[in-house]
Amino acid sequence: MDNFVLTKQLFEKKAFDATVNTTFTELTSSVQVTTGSSLPSIDEFFDNYQALFYNIPKFGDTNSHQYLIFTSQEYIGSEVSGNEVINSLIEEINDLRQENLELQQELSRQNVSSIQDALQNLQTLNGQN
Repeated sequence: MDNFVLTKQLFEKKAFDATVNTTFTELTSSVQVTTGSSLPSIDEFFDNYQALFYNIPKFGDTNSHQYLIFTSQEYIGSEVSGNEVINSLIEEINDLRQENLELQQELSRQNVSSIQDALQNLQTLNGQN
């Protein structure tokens, strides 16, 4: 009897999404979606979306703004969540504040030095008179 070695390759979700194309883009030009009712055009969809915007719940597993964000991010391949963007922007703001503080301190030191030089010049001039 022969023995066979079977191997199974596993992917993490991110690696799978990066490796396997799960979209059907090659079929989109020839396949038409048929349903019992006609689908709105893209313009009609966004007109409806704007009209319903404040009626859509902010959070929820389905039919919410949160759901739209998550599914759209998944579709376009975005791995950056809203919190990551916010944290990144907060970090950048803090860095800019620190840089601003350092520049203000340097400017203050230069101003003090200039004032001290001017006072020394005045004292020198007064001593000559």
